[in-house]
Amino acid sequence: MISRIWHGWTTPANADAYQQLLLTTIVPGITARQLRGYHGMRVDRRDVADGVEFVTTMFFSSIDAVVAFAGMPYERCVVPAAAQALLARYDADAAHYDVLALESTSPP
Repeated sequence: MISRIWHGWTTPANADAYQQLLLTTIVPGITARQLRGYHGMRVDRRDVADGVEFVTTMFFSSIDAVVAFAGMPYERCVVPAAAQALLARYDADAAHYDVLALESTSPP
């Protein structure tokens, strides 16, 4: 399994609007694509000194599945225009890791 990790930062004033867009439009939109090899996403949020940081971790069965999502080059981030309007800055590229273990005792 491959994890695809990306970071984006908002101002405190835009954080709730970005979170709403992410959770009600972007994540469901990705799920609706029914991509073969896509196994879901984790979304994290934290306050930082210069704003609010969001981290998305997507899970894919293979790099080929990542390519089906992002195209080539697959490292390039996929950030819709509506999200770009709310973000102060964001990673241009995502990091990809081999998942060695994924343990969960209960849902968040």
